[in-house]
Amino acid sequence: MSPGRVIVVGSVNVDLVMRLPQLPAPGETVTGGTLARHDGGKGANQAVAAARAGAATFFVGAVGAADGQPSVDALVADGVDATAIERLNAPTGHAVVLVDTARGENQIAVAAGANALIPPGHVTASLSVLCLAAGDVLVLSFEIAATALQAAADSARSAGIDLVVNPSPVLPRSLDLLTGAIVTMNAGELAAIARLAGLSPAGREATASALARRTGAPVIVTLGPDGALLASPGGTEHFRGHHVAVRDTTGAGDTFTGVLAASLAAARPLPDCVARAVAASALAVTRDGARPGMPTAAAIDEFVASA
Repeated sequence: MSPGRVIVVGSVNVDLVMRLPQLPAPGETVTGGTLARHDGGKGANQAVAAARAGAATFFVGAVGAADGQPSVDALVADGVDATAIERLNAPTGHAVVLVDTARGENQIAVAAGANALIPPGHVTASLSVLCLAAGDVLVLSFEIAATALQAAADSARSAGIDLVVNPSPVLPRSLDLLTGAIVTMNAGELAAIARLAGLSPAGREATASALARRTGAPVIVTLGPDGALLASPGGTEHFRGHHVAVRDTTGAGDTFTGVLAASLAAARPLPDCVARAVAASALAVTRDGARPGMPTAAAIDEFVASA
């Protein structure tokens, strides 16, 4: 059987990244920063991570007609099929990323631009052209319009393929999109989703398991250097992290989601998919920017073998 494809419906952003001695507190100005421009957007990052991990990857989204071509070119250069990117009369999305050079932690603010205007009809039509089939994996994250997300989720469920949802940033309607999906989230997103779901406060494992029972599918919680937690309705499994020299955590979660999807499309067992995604995320944080550190399949294999 041929490997499945990864289809990402998501955002394209231009990232303006400022590295600082420390992150500013509210009302505080921090000097001594350096500024760089990177290609970004959660959806586009996840697509690049999946493509580098060896999956045939397709992207559905939107950029600005006047300023978006460099972002499209960057995706194509990484082997992502960008045919279904629409050009709209709006600016391409932008993100301002502040990075603490001492700790590698970040703060991110996003102006959605064209991402907020993706027509649901464009999503449905693009996925119809792709003829979703068994083995394919559809990936969603929440930097685009809710109507576009719902159209994509409906198409995945109608086709009976795996749906991977990264509910970031958390939306009021997040729960509607999680049913039956493999969910990837960090601990903060888990807490926010639990509040939306009305789950009683509990430990991380209990909360993730309760959410998995609610959605009827696995919930994966990324834990930074501590690895990841895989929760299913029947129990939990912890995957240890890797000790690396952290340079920049921007894009670590997107790397995790993209590599997880690529591994699912290769028909690997879910625990193996999670372990590979943890390893890929560890490699990603050793370089500046969301995409520069995203590893190839060969690099992931080598890292896993040596760990």
